[in-house]
Amino acid sequence: MAQRQHKMWITLFIITLLVWFSETQAGKYCEDVIRKCKQGNISWTTCYENEITTCTVRGRQPIPNFIRMRVDLSQEAKVSPTRHHRVHIPSSALQRSRERESDHDVQLVATLIDSSFFELSPPPKTRGHVRPHMQGTVMGGSVLSVRAGVSHVKDLPQPIKLIFKHDKPMQNGICVFWQESLHMVGKGQWSTGGCETNNTDTEFICSCNHLSFFAVLVNPVLSVDKSNAVALSYITYIGSTLSVFFTIISLIIYICLQCRRPEKAIGVHMKLTGALLCLHLSFLLCCLSGWLLKDNEDSLVCRGLGLFLHWSLLATFSWAALEGFHLYLLLVKVFNIYVRRYMLKLSLVGWGLPTLTVAVCGILGVYGKYTVNVRDDNNSTSQICWMSSQFPQRVLVSYITTVAFPCLVILYNSCMLGMVVFRIWGLRRGCCGTESTSSWKKMNKEKMTRLWKDCTTVLGLSCVLSLTWGLLSTTYISLPGIYVFTILNSLQGVSMFLWSVAVTRKSRYDNDSSIRDHSSSQKMMTTSFNN
Repeated sequence: MAQRQHKMWITLFIITLLVWFSETQAGKYCEDVIRKCKQGNISWTTCYENEITTCTVRGRQPIPNFIRMRVDLSQEAKVSPTRHHRVHIPSSALQRSRERESDHDVQLVATLIDSSFFELSPPPKTRGHVRPHMQGTVMGGSVLSVRAGVSHVKDLPQPIKLIFKHDKPMQNGICVFWQESLHMVGKGQWSTGGCETNNTDTEFICSCNHLSFFAVLVNPVLSVDKSNAVALSYITYIGSTLSVFFTIISLIIYICLQCRRPEKAIGVHMKLTGALLCLHLSFLLCCLSGWLLKDNEDSLVCRGLGLFLHWSLLATFSWAALEGFHLYLLLVKVFNIYVRRYMLKLSLVGWGLPTLTVAVCGILGVYGKYTVNVRDDNNSTSQICWMSSQFPQRVLVSYITTVAFPCLVILYNSCMLGMVVFRIWGLRRGCCGTESTSSWKKMNKEKMTRLWKDCTTVLGLSCVLSLTWGLLSTTYISLPGIYVFTILNSLQGVSMFLWSVAVTRKSRYDNDSSIRDHSSSQKMMTTSFNN
């Protein structure tokens, strides 16, 4: 009897030991590492990197999208967790990850993790202001984790390469890595530090100087809080409304000037102002259509509004380029210039090029509803009449017509503005460089006033030549850049109104001083081309 009880206690002890061992071992299975790390009170990414190198694979079936292998330190390591993801790690990076100097190989782990495990922290505050950080849609919804050895590998002299293959064209993709928050456990943000992006037709190639959790953000944007988003919307709508009002007044002023004193420069200003009026008017109509149209409606009206907005944008930049061309002829080709039917040829370019472009796009079916993802708590969407989100080549058309073409115009007009500054500097040097002290004191006040007016003209020309659109690059850097870009470009119609007022005052001044000042260099420059 005693012997039977002794055997029973031994059996219970063995069963208890097996249960305890199985429960302990269950937490070390590779399939359960994320779940285990998410339950802790420490950084789950750090826990994952430590556990994934020592975990056990349950059963004999390989884990999908998971590679763990020993690699030689003297050779470059190449692994492919999936057919869409490849990792190339140079030998120098592997040598930094080894534990002992005598090691000849190191354990490499490359796996994919669902992007839903990465929770974004709120934008950090700096001196009471919200500092935006990078957000976007993770391409494919997967994050690539790369780990070599047991130590953190960073500041590599030779970067690793991560290749993310995509089956369809992507716009504005950028390589990022996950940066854990210092103040919120389990949360963090995407960062581009130490990574460079090379986008081809079929894949993104990321070159990074460290090992971490990597992803490609598609259409990355600066995340701003809701109050700033609302403020920017009000600035845009109010500024565009004011621009419509003041461009109408500017057109009336130019028409009156043209009737009283026909000049080619006034004609070019008038055409640019008309294109700018169409741009702000079409923008307001397209925004209003997003509120009025039904979710399932892609009507002919919406396609027409998208075409009108695209045409207005192209026409604005076309006439801005022609303003730069006219300025070039006025400043450089001063004498002996005669172009037959000059305004007709400019109009064929300024109006004809946008019309031909939108006609081809309209035939191809480019225009329609464009869905905008609103980054709020509900992840809602908004719609605007523009280039249809369903059009397969929308990214290519948008890049050529709304990115490449404006960039060329801004670059060309920047050179023209530089020529104006150089000319003004030359006039100032010619007036003041060789004059004696007595001559300086007796300098004609009218000439000095004209030089200062020319300096003010440079500032006005930057708006007339649409150089404020060059501030678009600042919107990817900081929140103040977004505000500056929004304010200046939504109020471009107001700037054109101020320019028209300046042209009116100059026209009156030239009429009053035409008898007294026939030898003025500015007068010669103006009349030689306009007449």
